Amino acid sequence: MSFWETMTGSDLTREWQALESRAKALPADHRAAWEEIKGHLSPYADFTGRSLMPILDNALGLLEETAADGQSVREVLGDDIKGFCTALTGGERSRTHRDRWREQLNRNVARKLGRLGV
Repeated sequence: MSFWETMTGSDLTREWQALESRAKALPADHRAAWEEIKGHLSPYADFTGRSLMPILDNALGLLEETAADGQSVREVLGDDIKGFCTALTGGERSRTHRDRWREQLNRNVARKLGRLGV
């Protein structure tokens, strides 16, 4: 990957398009699960989304394998797709972008209050 690709994100665009084209080949129930997985994993992404690409690739691979084996989404993921996504990202203690922003805001406010002598 070149510096230019990293700066523009064109490598991510190509990867994302490849994932989406693979997902189009899935059966309807697996495709619906894929859409749900993307929605539940997006809060765990960094600014560019680069950190989620391997996780999304593996989740899609799992859906592809189960579709090829004739298994339903419910057999593999169960009824709790959100819980599955949470487990993929490292459990309940995983930090979302909202958590990181909250910590940054708290640090900035504490620093400003410290300067004011409060």
